[in-house]
Amino acid sequence: MNLSVLLQAPAAGASGFLSGGGGTILMMVAMFAIIYFFMIRPQNKKQKEIQNFRKGLEVGQKVITAGGIHGKIKEVKDDFLILEIADNVRIKIDKNSVFAAASDASQANTK
Repeated sequence: MNLSVLLQAPAAGASGFLSGGGGTILMMVAMFAIIYFFMIRPQNKKQKEIQNFRKGLEVGQKVITAGGIHGKIKEVKDDFLILEIADNVRIKIDKNSVFAAASDASQANTK
């Protein structure tokens, strides 16, 4: 009895585009577009901004590391930089751990 119901053909008027697999494909394309424009694209844009910021680091600039260390850049190399965190106290850190310029972070805290 149940098998005969499953094997019956669909109704005559139900053979349109949206009743078949076309609606599912259209929904999947729409979901991908939404995910791309609201999640992937802004993340890529932010990564490019951070990469450009790290390329533009200069001696004398005040920065904050990802660990929360505030300091002033004393020397810039390809992969690392020397950061002065107190008088005559210098540390060597990876360029990728620089989070933001100290002035940018202080402006974000006041907003």
